[in-house]
Amino acid sequence: MRFATQIAAGMTTLALGQAPASAQAPTGPAGAVTTSTLAEACAASGTDITGATAVGYCRGFITGAGQYHQEMITGRPAIFCLPSPSPTLEAVQVSFVAWARANPQRAEEKALDGLLRWASETYPCPPAAAAKTAARKPHR
Repeated sequence: MRFATQIAAGMTTLALGQAPASAQAPTGPAGAVTTSTLAEACAASGTDITGATAVGYCRGFITGAGQYHQEMITGRPAIFCLPSPSPTLEAVQVSFVAWARANPQRAEEKALDGLLRWASETYPCPPAAAAKTAARKPHR
């Protein structure tokens, strides 16, 4: 729970108005949060403040990545295609943790790269859906 402890300590530091330097998330190569640190946060138990903070970080990261993907695919092929109905955030969290544990060779990748790799393997787009996404016009 190294990551969860660091995140909780950082949130406490920010809440108390102390110097934010100690509030930074643990990082891997080139200052990026890695797939393994994201998976560690996602695997945390939300039963105490440390675990709840880690789970909140995990779910926020997943949600942000999904929203970013949705905005970026306008006119481009999708990286992944969620089924209908979409899986719950909790199911996504559990599935990502299992994938990360089964793919230790991806542990030091940037967290977003690992998350999108998991999503593309778990929710691949059918060829027709990928072509339809690429042909979609911007909504702005």
